[in-house]
Amino acid sequence: MTPDAPTVDVHAHILLPQVEEAVAGHPALAEARALDARRNGPAALAVNGPMVAERVPKLTDVTVRLAAMDAQGVDVQLVSPSPSHYHYWADEDTAEKVYRLANEATATHCSAAPDRLRGLGLAPLQHPALAVAALEHALEQGLLGVEISSHAPGRELSDPAYEPFWSRAEETGALLFLHPFGCTLDERLDRWYLSNTVGQPTENAVALSHLIFSGVLDRHPELKLMAAHGGGYLPTHIGRSDHAWSARSDAGAGCANLPSSYLRRLYFDSLVHDPRTLRELTRVTGADRVLLGSDFPFDMGTEDPLRALRAARLPDADFHAVRGANAAALLHLT
Repeated sequence: MTPDAPTVDVHAHILLPQVEEAVAGHPALAEARALDARRNGPAALAVNGPMVAERVPKLTDVTVRLAAMDAQGVDVQLVSPSPSHYHYWADEDTAEKVYRLANEATATHCSAAPDRLRGLGLAPLQHPALAVAALEHALEQGLLGVEISSHAPGRELSDPAYEPFWSRAEETGALLFLHPFGCTLDERLDRWYLSNTVGQPTENAVALSHLIFSGVLDRHPELKLMAAHGGGYLPTHIGRSDHAWSARSDAGAGCANLPSSYLRRLYFDSLVHDPRTLRELTRVTGADRVLLGSDFPFDMGTEDPLRALRAARLPDADFHAVRGANAAALLHLT
């Protein structure tokens, strides 16, 4: 892992007005927004609106994005749609419009600076039968894969209905970016922005546990899946999962190996907001499985991802691996 690798941020977002225009006025949208409001609470919503508004140029304008990347010392971004565009409430016709618009608009944005931007599309998890088509459409646009949430209404990622999706992603070598949106703990987290600070790492841990314990990763060992937010609580608490797998027949029935062993088959971004946690993440997963991530340009990200990485004081080889060499290999940049 050499110092000459590019610096690559794998967790950066784009805002897609085309998608929101397509769903505007849909009867189910109001109900979905009401649920989101209940989950977040009024104080969070009052902050979210102005926060996003002031970041719209970075989220939509390629020139502004590139200038911000230069200021950060980032050579390449992997751009994914804002998770607010998932719209997992949508019927099949609307869901198809959403993923097509999202894939095409993200590809167009990245094509304005092809040496510096790579992209991911969307797949409608609420309609497993459409997920494969959405993935293939994303790849046809020149995107590297798709971004997915931790669950869809009524379906966990362990649901057998997703088997064709995992198989096609494995066959094509597509990258799947697991980025939760919304937490099913609902109003329990509706104050102090717990919906994000507690909800997001919880959703990551639940989703990854479903993939591990159900045997999805046994059946699809070549699946390229990257988890946002360092995989949430799971990597630093994986010992409890290992103990359950060893001690209880019900916990160990679905997967062939210790849960911790599967972490070395997955990828994780570095966005954990604590240098000690980042060091532990690299220890548990291997430094070759951690990639620089900033959550650009939202307030729950970091404006200086390299500074956050340096604070972990990793060995030089591990630092350069996380900084960009791992992503360069995964994204075929070199």
